[in-house]
Amino acid sequence: MKYRTKFGSLADYEKGKVIPIDDNPKNYVFSNIFEVANKSAPYERVAVAKNLEYVIEVARAEGVSPWYTAAHDEFVLDMDGTVEVELVKLDNPTEFAPADSQGARKLPADPAGRKMGRLVLSRGHQGLLPRGSAYRFKSVSQACLMIQTVEGPETVQKWAEICQNS
Repeated sequence: MKYRTKFGSLADYEKGKVIPIDDNPKNYVFSNIFEVANKSAPYERVAVAKNLEYVIEVARAEGVSPWYTAAHDEFVLDMDGTVEVELVKLDNPTEFAPADSQGARKLPADPAGRKMGRLVLSRGHQGLLPRGSAYRFKSVSQACLMIQTVEGPETVQKWAEICQNS
């Protein structure tokens, strides 16, 4: 039997579903990251996976995001499109993200600090969002991001809306 891998995108994806073998589909949940991104506001960080306090968030990149920071490292994976990530080393990293805080936090204004550079991510590229820094995303056209982080104030949970559960 031949198998063919087909990668989805924001413009072309199939709605996924759980196909259990000898089990009840109520034991599973499933969501499609491209569908979640398409139905979300730009840079709305929707949790699509969770393990204890850790989450995978999906965001639709479009235009320029707010500035974010976190007291821990985060990772971003570009799933579709091209995204630029600007990085700034914060002068006072604990001002908006105390050392014991969890998750990303939106900054109220442009960050004070030294520019660290930028990342240009295309489909399949991953970038580190280091603790003690601020970052923002820029995208000329729609893109899809997955962000590995800890659940925090910017994490949006829409489980009932995004998951197939029966």
